[in-house]
Amino acid sequence: MRLLLISDTHVPARARTLPDPVWREVAAADVVLHAGDWMDPALLDELQARSARLIGVFGNNDGPELRGRLPEVARAELGGVRFAVVHETGAARGRERRCDQRYPDTDVLVFGHSHIPWDSTTPRGMRLLNPGSPTDRRRQPHHTYLTAAVRGGALEQVELHRL
Repeated sequence: MRLLLISDTHVPARARTLPDPVWREVAAADVVLHAGDWMDPALLDELQARSARLIGVFGNNDGPELRGRLPEVARAELGGVRFAVVHETGAARGRERRCDQRYPDTDVLVFGHSHIPWDSTTPRGMRLLNPGSPTDRRRQPHHTYLTAAVRGGALEQVELHRL
């Protein structure tokens, strides 16, 4: 199962649409996970139309319409791996232990907000992934997104892509 992980797209504030390489990944993915800060419901509509399956949450910059359509936390079992998606996890310091407490029944937590790519493992073995942003790099050297695969009940081939 092929996954695309994106967050903090901020369309149309930071870009009119997603970059072409991201749209190609949308077309190739079995599941797209979006960790919030969409900004415009039109992007949600377009991703829903173009994705085989979309799992998304609202972020702190998303207005009432997106908050009415998306949860704060989304959970899904994909190929035997328990995923949760959320926009914010708080400060980097103490993140692993804090997320272990908040998401005890999760194997992989996808989050956003900081626009900083993140890949770590908590003390109990949960994988924490932040794809950064494909449209608003802030102080990062590149716009980014993640791809991954689920095979045999395990997360594999986690790859950070720079745009």
